[in-house]
Amino acid sequence: MKPMPPLPITFSAAVEGPSDEAVLRRVVEHLGATLGPVYGKTGKATLLRQLHSYNQAAQFQPWIVLVDLDRDTECAPPARAQWLPTAAAHMCFRIAVREVESWLLADRETLADFLGVALSRIPISPETLDDPKAALVNLARRSRRRDIRVDMVPRPESGRSEGPAYTSRLIEYAQGSWRPDIAAQHADSLQRFCGRVAELMARPVVLDSERPGK
Repeated sequence: MKPMPPLPITFSAAVEGPSDEAVLRRVVEHLGATLGPVYGKTGKATLLRQLHSYNQAAQFQPWIVLVDLDRDTECAPPARAQWLPTAAAHMCFRIAVREVESWLLADRETLADFLGVALSRIPISPETLDDPKAALVNLARRSRRRDIRVDMVPRPESGRSEGPAYTSRLIEYAQGSWRPDIAAQHADSLQRFCGRVAELMARPVVLDSERPGK
């Protein structure tokens, strides 16, 4: 009998919100792993407060914590040193520069088609943008598709920075058209994230029954 192929590794995870979960799920599945329980999804402040607990869990089981850099620091390393100076053996703690939207912007061809805008309008270096979310909303303003404009662009009187179905549209794009491998070529923080996930996939996991004292 042929040996059974190994089961795909399963990561637990924590993210800031639903669109981050969709992006994370797409990347993890693209790399050949599976995504188990996803925690957080109630904002960055709560996620960072729980980070120590997630890191403790990652001593024995694979974990991913994905957070946006935003404008907290100029670049990711100081933020990483502040938020999680020492990552556990099975922890993938990664910071999207500056927001997860920059990873979506990095696949220019499919995003242009999804939004209904000219390819030339999609920025070439999304990680250099000060506000990737605003850039994405402004692209939607120029869309040839009325439904994209209605869903993603805020109404003038709303006082919001995005339209009513902005998150739903990001999830639709991330789970459908977006290509993580192409995007990683134009977003260094995504490329580093993929590399770390692949590294953990190749690392043996200590089963609960094998832990010290069990």
